[in-house]
Amino acid sequence: MAASKYSRILLKLSGQSFCRPGEFGIDGPSLESIAERISQICKIGPQVAVVVGAGNFLRGEAFSQASHIPRNTADYMGMLATIINACALQETLEKLGQPTRVLSAIEVPAMCERFIRRRALRHLERERVAILAGGTGNPFFTTDTCAALRSSELDVGLLIKATKVQGVYSDDPEKNPDAQFFEQLTYDQVLEKKLRIMDHSAITLCRDNNIPIIVLNIFEKGNITKAICGEPVGTKIVMHQ
Repeated sequence: MAASKYSRILLKLSGQSFCRPGEFGIDGPSLESIAERISQICKIGPQVAVVVGAGNFLRGEAFSQASHIPRNTADYMGMLATIINACALQETLEKLGQPTRVLSAIEVPAMCERFIRRRALRHLERERVAILAGGTGNPFFTTDTCAALRSSELDVGLLIKATKVQGVYSDDPEKNPDAQFFEQLTYDQVLEKKLRIMDHSAITLCRDNNIPIIVLNIFEKGNITKAICGEPVGTKIVMHQ
Protein backbone atom coordinates (compact mmCIF):
# COMPACT_ATOMS: atom_id res chain seq x y z
CA MET A 1 0.00 0.00 0.00
CA ALA A 2 1.32 3.47 -0.90
CA ALA A 3 2.48 5.74 1.92
CA SER A 4 0.97 9.12 2.67
CA LYS A 5 2.99 12.20 1.81
CA TYR A 6 1.23 14.09 4.61
CA SER A 7 1.09 13.40 8.34
CA ARG A 8 -2.21 15.24 8.81
CA ILE A 9 -4.92 16.21 6.31
CA LEU A 10 -8.33 17.84 6.39
CA LEU A 11 -11.13 16.65 4.13
CA LYS A 12 -13.93 19.10 3.34
CA LEU A 13 -17.15 17.26 2.47
CA SER A 14 -20.14 19.03 0.96
CA GLY A 15 -23.62 18.09 2.10
CA GLN A 16 -24.26 16.69 -1.39
CA SER A 17 -21.78 13.90 -0.57
CA PHE A 18 -24.41 12.47 1.78
CA CYS A 19 -27.26 12.16 -0.73
CA ARG A 20 -27.99 11.11 -4.27
CA PRO A 21 -27.50 13.73 -7.03
CA GLY A 22 -30.38 16.20 -7.05
CA GLU A 23 -31.87 14.86 -3.84
CA PHE A 24 -31.87 15.92 -0.18
CA GLY A 25 -31.38 14.26 3.19
CA ILE A 26 -29.06 11.34 3.86
CA ASP A 27 -28.82 8.37 1.53
CA GLY A 28 -27.48 5.21 3.20
CA PRO A 29 -25.34 3.90 0.32
CA SER A 30 -23.88 7.37 -0.35
CA LEU A 31 -22.97 7.77 3.31
CA GLU A 32 -21.40 4.31 3.44
CA SER A 33 -19.38 5.04 0.29
CA ILE A 34 -17.93 8.21 1.84
CA ALA A 35 -17.17 6.43 5.11
CA GLU A 36 -15.37 3.62 3.29
CA ARG A 37 -13.14 6.13 1.49
CA ILE A 38 -12.25 7.86 4.75
CA SER A 39 -11.54 4.54 6.45
CA GLN A 40 -9.22 3.55 3.61
CA ILE A 41 -7.14 6.72 3.78
CA CYS A 42 -6.77 6.33 7.56
CA LYS A 43 -5.07 2.98 6.88
CA ILE A 44 -2.51 4.71 4.65
CA GLY A 45 -1.24 6.73 7.57
CA PRO A 46 -2.31 10.37 7.87
CA GLN A 47 -4.26 11.79 10.76
CA VAL A 48 -7.64 12.80 9.32
CA ALA A 49 -9.93 15.69 10.18
CA VAL A 50 -13.23 16.13 8.33
CA VAL A 51 -15.34 19.27 7.98
CA VAL A 52 -18.91 18.57 6.90
CA GLY A 53 -21.32 20.86 5.09
CA ALA A 54 -25.11 20.77 5.18
CA GLY A 55 -26.31 21.52 1.65
CA ASN A 56 -28.24 18.23 1.66
CA PHE A 57 -30.51 19.81 4.28
CA LEU A 58 -30.26 23.59 4.19
CA ARG A 59 -28.02 26.43 3.01
CA GLY A 60 -28.40 29.39 5.32
CA GLU A 61 -28.03 32.20 2.79
CA ALA A 62 -30.33 30.64 0.17
CA PHE A 63 -32.91 29.67 2.78
CA SER A 64 -32.93 33.18 4.20
CA GLN A 65 -33.47 34.70 0.75
CA ALA A 66 -36.34 32.30 0.01
CA SER A 67 -38.11 32.86 3.33
CA HIS A 68 -38.71 35.42 6.04
CA ILE A 69 -36.04 33.86 8.26
CA PRO A 70 -33.21 36.30 9.09
CA ARG A 71 -29.78 35.31 7.77
CA ASN A 72 -28.39 34.93 11.30
CA THR A 73 -31.03 32.36 12.26
CA ALA A 74 -30.86 30.60 8.90
CA ASP A 75 -27.09 30.19 9.24
CA TYR A 76 -27.46 28.71 12.72
CA MET A 77 -30.02 26.29 11.33
CA GLY A 78 -27.43 25.25 8.75
CA MET A 79 -24.87 24.73 11.52
CA LEU A 80 -27.27 22.40 13.30
CA ALA A 81 -27.71 20.46 10.07
CA THR A 82 -23.95 19.88 9.86
CA ILE A 83 -24.16 18.14 13.24
CA ILE A 84 -26.78 15.75 11.82
CA ASN A 85 -24.37 14.86 8.99
CA ALA A 86 -21.43 14.58 11.38
CA CYS A 87 -23.22 12.15 13.69
CA ALA A 88 -24.37 10.03 10.73
CA LEU A 89 -20.79 9.88 9.44
CA GLN A 90 -19.48 9.03 12.91
CA GLU A 91 -21.80 6.06 13.35
CA THR A 92 -21.03 4.76 9.86
CA LEU A 93 -17.26 5.06 10.31
CA GLU A 94 -17.33 3.32 13.67
CA LYS A 95 -19.28 0.40 12.20
CA LEU A 96 -16.30 0.04 9.86
CA GLY A 97 -13.99 -0.09 12.87
CA GLN A 98 -12.62 3.45 12.57
CA PRO A 99 -12.62 5.39 15.89
CA THR A 100 -14.00 8.93 15.62
CA ARG A 101 -14.98 11.97 17.60
CA VAL A 102 -17.45 14.71 16.62
CA LEU A 103 -16.43 18.19 17.74
CA SER A 104 -18.77 21.11 17.18
CA ALA A 105 -18.31 24.87 17.22
CA ILE A 106 -21.80 25.17 18.71
CA GLU A 107 -22.53 23.17 21.83
CA VAL A 108 -24.86 20.17 21.63
CA PRO A 109 -23.52 18.17 24.58
CA ALA A 110 -25.94 15.26 24.17
CA MET A 111 -24.47 14.50 20.73
CA CYS A 112 -20.92 15.79 20.44
CA GLU A 113 -17.98 17.49 22.10
CA ARG A 114 -17.26 21.19 21.96
CA PHE A 115 -14.48 22.06 19.52
CA ILE A 116 -11.31 22.89 21.42
CA ARG A 117 -8.08 22.93 19.43
CA ARG A 118 -5.99 20.94 21.92
CA ARG A 119 -8.73 18.35 22.32
CA ALA A 120 -9.03 17.94 18.55
CA LEU A 121 -5.27 17.51 18.25
CA ARG A 122 -5.30 14.87 20.99
CA HIS A 123 -7.98 12.89 19.16
CA LEU A 124 -6.00 13.08 15.93
CA GLU A 125 -2.83 11.93 17.66
CA ARG A 126 -4.77 8.93 18.98
CA GLU A 127 -5.70 8.05 15.38
CA ARG A 128 -9.33 9.04 15.71
CA VAL A 129 -11.03 10.81 12.81
CA ALA A 130 -11.99 14.27 14.07
CA ILE A 131 -15.33 15.17 12.46
CA LEU A 132 -15.73 18.93 12.78
CA ALA A 133 -19.29 20.25 12.78
CA GLY A 134 -21.11 23.50 13.46
CA GLY A 135 -19.11 25.52 10.94
CA THR A 136 -17.12 28.31 12.56
CA GLY A 137 -19.89 28.80 15.12
CA ASN A 138 -20.72 32.18 13.61
CA PRO A 139 -23.26 33.27 10.97
CA PHE A 140 -22.17 34.69 7.61
CA PHE A 141 -19.31 32.17 7.28
CA THR A 142 -19.50 29.06 5.10
CA THR A 143 -18.16 25.61 5.86
CA ASP A 144 -15.43 26.26 3.24
CA THR A 145 -14.17 29.06 5.45
CA CYS A 146 -14.49 26.71 8.41
CA ALA A 147 -12.34 24.14 6.58
CA ALA A 148 -9.62 26.74 5.95
CA LEU A 149 -9.81 27.94 9.56
CA ARG A 150 -9.59 24.44 11.06
CA SER A 151 -6.77 23.54 8.65
CA SER A 152 -4.84 26.52 9.96
CA GLU A 153 -5.61 25.76 13.60
CA LEU A 154 -4.73 22.07 13.34
CA ASP A 155 -1.55 22.55 11.28
CA VAL A 156 -2.62 20.22 8.47
CA GLY A 157 -0.36 19.59 5.51
CA LEU A 158 -3.17 19.41 2.93
CA LEU A 159 -6.77 20.54 2.57
CA ILE A 160 -8.82 18.35 0.24
CA LYS A 161 -11.99 19.92 -1.13
CA ALA A 162 -14.21 17.02 -2.21
CA THR A 163 -16.62 17.84 -5.05
CA LYS A 164 -18.65 16.09 -7.75
CA VAL A 165 -16.43 17.38 -10.61
CA GLN A 166 -12.81 16.66 -11.53
CA GLY A 167 -11.39 19.88 -10.11
CA VAL A 168 -11.40 23.60 -10.84
CA TYR A 169 -12.79 24.90 -14.13
CA SER A 170 -13.08 28.35 -15.64
CA ASP A 171 -16.87 27.89 -15.61
CA ASP A 172 -19.43 25.34 -14.47
CA PRO A 173 -18.53 22.24 -16.55
CA GLU A 174 -22.05 20.86 -16.18
CA LYS A 175 -23.47 23.96 -17.90
CA ASN A 176 -20.56 24.89 -20.18
CA PRO A 177 -18.86 21.96 -22.00
CA ASP A 178 -16.11 24.36 -23.17
CA ALA A 179 -15.07 25.26 -19.63
CA GLN A 180 -11.29 25.12 -19.17
CA PHE A 181 -9.89 22.67 -16.63
CA PHE A 182 -6.96 23.79 -14.49
CA GLU A 183 -4.43 21.23 -13.27
CA GLN A 184 -2.68 23.72 -10.99
CA LEU A 185 -3.33 27.26 -9.82
CA THR A 186 -1.90 29.70 -7.33
CA TYR A 187 -4.06 31.21 -4.60
CA ASP A 188 -3.72 34.60 -6.28
CA GLN A 189 -4.87 33.21 -9.64
CA VAL A 190 -8.01 31.82 -8.01
CA LEU A 191 -8.73 35.24 -6.53
CA GLU A 192 -7.87 37.18 -9.72
CA LYS A 193 -9.94 34.90 -11.98
CA LYS A 194 -12.78 34.98 -9.41
CA LEU A 195 -13.07 31.21 -9.56
CA ARG A 196 -15.90 30.13 -7.30
CA ILE A 197 -14.65 26.76 -6.13
CA MET A 198 -14.28 28.06 -2.55
CA ASP A 199 -15.06 31.29 -0.77
CA HIS A 200 -12.37 33.88 -1.30
CA SER A 201 -11.98 34.24 2.46
CA ALA A 202 -11.11 30.52 2.59
CA ILE A 203 -8.59 30.84 -0.24
CA THR A 204 -6.99 33.86 1.44
CA LEU A 205 -6.72 32.06 4.77
CA CYS A 206 -5.02 29.07 3.12
CA ARG A 207 -2.67 31.39 1.25
CA ASP A 208 -1.71 33.25 4.40
CA ASN A 209 -0.92 29.95 6.14
CA ASN A 210 0.57 28.27 3.05
CA ILE A 211 -1.82 25.32 3.14
CA PRO A 212 -2.03 23.55 -0.25
CA ILE A 213 -5.52 22.73 -1.50
CA ILE A 214 -6.50 19.88 -3.81
CA VAL A 215 -9.94 20.01 -5.40
CA LEU A 216 -11.07 16.60 -6.66
CA ASN A 217 -14.00 14.36 -7.48
CA ILE A 218 -14.67 12.27 -4.38
CA PHE A 219 -16.93 9.90 -6.29
CA GLU A 220 -14.07 8.66 -8.48
CA LYS A 221 -12.48 5.74 -6.70
CA GLY A 222 -8.88 6.22 -5.62
CA ASN A 223 -8.77 10.00 -6.00
CA ILE A 224 -8.27 10.79 -2.32
CA THR A 225 -5.59 8.11 -2.01
CA LYS A 226 -3.74 9.63 -4.97
CA ALA A 227 -3.94 13.09 -3.41
CA ILE A 228 -2.49 12.12 -0.06
CA CYS A 229 0.24 10.03 -1.71
CA GLY A 230 1.36 13.00 -3.82
CA GLU A 231 0.12 11.69 -7.17
CA PRO A 232 -1.41 14.13 -9.69
CA VAL A 233 -5.18 14.33 -9.31
CA GLY A 234 -7.78 17.08 -9.58
CA THR A 235 -6.59 20.67 -9.27
CA LYS A 236 -3.83 21.70 -6.90
CA ILE A 237 -3.81 25.24 -5.48
CA VAL A 238 -0.47 26.37 -4.09
CA MET A 239 1.61 29.48 -3.45
CA HIS A 240 3.63 29.34 -6.70
CA GLN A 241 3.25 27.52 -10.02
